[in-house]
Amino acid sequence: MQTQLETTKLGATGMEITRIGFGAWAIGGGGWEFGWGHQEDDASVQAIQRAIELGVNWIDTAAAYGFGHSEQVVGQALQGLTADARPYVFTKCSLLEGAGRSVRHNLNRDSVLAEAEASIRRLQVDAIDLYQIHWPNPEADIEEGWSALAELKEQGLVRHIGVSNFSVEQLRRVAEIAPVETLQPPYSLVAREIESELLPYAEREGIGVIAYSPMGSGLLSGGMTRERINGFPDDDWRKRHPNFNEPQLSAHLALVERLRTVGERYDTVPGAVAVAWVLAGSAVDGAIVGFRGPDQVAPIIPAANLHLTAEDIAEIEGR
Repeated sequence: MQTQLETTKLGATGMEITRIGFGAWAIGGGGWEFGWGHQEDDASVQAIQRAIELGVNWIDTAAAYGFGHSEQVVGQALQGLTADARPYVFTKCSLLEGAGRSVRHNLNRDSVLAEAEASIRRLQVDAIDLYQIHWPNPEADIEEGWSALAELKEQGLVRHIGVSNFSVEQLRRVAEIAPVETLQPPYSLVAREIESELLPYAEREGIGVIAYSPMGSGLLSGGMTRERINGFPDDDWRKRHPNFNEPQLSAHLALVERLRTVGERYDTVPGAVAVAWVLAGSAVDGAIVGFRGPDQVAPIIPAANLHLTAEDIAEIEGR
């Protein structure tokens, strides 16, 4: 019998979400600026369906992931589900396809409204459960973009609105137009910059937080090696990232071994411990975990119910 996943309220949205959500960045495939290399759509659909089967009740995607491809795959995976079995669907706007499959930023009202309509079509939903500004860029246009999201919510095309990658100052600016319901920042053992200011602000203001890349884009999964990184295809953005190259790589692989040691106590894998560490903070409601195939899902799912002790956390952090 499958263990029920723990849930929590996502800020003030009223949505009760599992502490782990399905991240659909990688299933957008390769051939674009921030792609992950080739991805089989059948494996993506099976991964989504396996996650839902194991109790995950939300999916986070974006129009930018493969420039619509990820949303199409998510929409395909959800077809045939009854209303009570359907997960919440979160997506994002503001990144459009530029020259050479690069990303270009646009927060103009008309562009945001058009993006929302296109996402609804690709996802095959009546309304988007959570619509988010993907990046605060161009910064001068964040008020216009946020006003467009508020307009979409008023129209009922989206149910809740949030932002990703915003600073505290940017959150304050747009909050004067409409309340910010959620924030999606990067957060992991190898990306802790948000701890000093952003997370305390979100907690004080009652903003729901869903952290992305809690395993450092696979770096902390337990399955990453130098050989695997060397074999990344050229269209996998991680091949060029400092986290996956020296001098940082050796320290990160040593961290994985500490995660492995703690994981053995709980009969789980390093990646699940890395995600549980992200969820240990009181300001974080959920973690977005990317799965590329159905076999990747079950080993990480236990993180939703894994409560690390203070001693575990000190050991993981090397204190």
